[in-house]
Amino acid sequence: MTETTVGIGGAAESTDMVLNIGPQHPSTHGVLRLRLVLDGERIQSAEPVVGYMHRGAEKLFEARDYRQIIMLANRHDWLSAFSNELGVVLAVERMLGMEVPERAVWTRTLLAELNRVLNHLMFLGSYPLELGGITPIFYAFREREDLQHVMEEISGGRMHYMFNRVGGLKEDLPAGWLGRARQAVAEVRSRMGVYDDLVLGNEIFRGRTRGVGVLARETVHAYGVSGPIARASGVDFDLRRDEPYLAYPELQDVLEVAVRQEGDCLARFECLLEQTHASLALADACLDRLDELPPGPINQRLPKVLKAPEGHTYAWTENPLGLNGYYLVSKGEKTPYRLKLRSASYNNIQALTELLPGTLVADMVAILGSLFFVVGDIDK
Repeated sequence: MTETTVGIGGAAESTDMVLNIGPQHPSTHGVLRLRLVLDGERIQSAEPVVGYMHRGAEKLFEARDYRQIIMLANRHDWLSAFSNELGVVLAVERMLGMEVPERAVWTRTLLAELNRVLNHLMFLGSYPLELGGITPIFYAFREREDLQHVMEEISGGRMHYMFNRVGGLKEDLPAGWLGRARQAVAEVRSRMGVYDDLVLGNEIFRGRTRGVGVLARETVHAYGVSGPIARASGVDFDLRRDEPYLAYPELQDVLEVAVRQEGDCLARFECLLEQTHASLALADACLDRLDELPPGPINQRLPKVLKAPEGHTYAWTENPLGLNGYYLVSKGEKTPYRLKLRSASYNNIQALTELLPGTLVADMVAILGSLFFVVGDIDK
């Protein structure tokens, strides 16, 4: 018998390695940086380092009037532009005590749900891509194009719609648009089974996501996590049902909230997919209602200089990625004195400090991708 001792270098067994993921990295959806401390292949601690895309939108709100801030507000989460605009105009309308025409209320609800589907389809395609499955992203973009066509027809924009206005919407819908929108929704719904078969039916995808990155309910509450990520951990809260706004009070029979108890990556993906189906059903209900409404105004006439009365208010909406809050303070001028934006991705991404320690580096991409964030929504 011959024994051989191999030297591995001084103190190598007890030395932690610091690894930076990003700020530019294929798995971080933009300029997010993760500072990981590793023990071999296992993560000991994780620190999200944010701010690389910070554009000072909240400060710019103070130098723009109430019509101009809509343009700034729709850009932080570039996958949910219509929903971002909506929260701002709801806050201003609340300050003004303004009633919006019924036709505008139902159209806003319809467009918010179509925007939600567009957001979710991007993640339904990109998440499998990050785990090595390239095919679903092609299907996701096919479905997105069908809906993008009808959104582009009414607003002229593919990402930044700028269709909301204080008091309603920019203009009425084009002739025949409701029929084209109904056809687009029907086509997308008819092909949604692809994600059940191609993604959820894939044993490799399920093996990479089941039981990985389990987010506890206590952590959800502690970090203010919201949206599909929170509901995947058993936190059954959705503003559209629990504090309804727009036309959601009349859609309670149609609205279904997807909830899971497992809290892992697979549960988050399942919640996202189920919520997409639910939004398509809500869009159909809105189209039915708009067909029944008589012709009428879709906005309110506003003065040339719009000033909100002195005071403050808080409006929040159930955005595709979670809760968006808008705290508006007015001094009676034509610009906000302060407009604080509470974005969903900022809170959601902080949970990585609890999720990543103890997991393998190989699972880091699966966990990060399942949090469904947009970096601009973190940095504002």
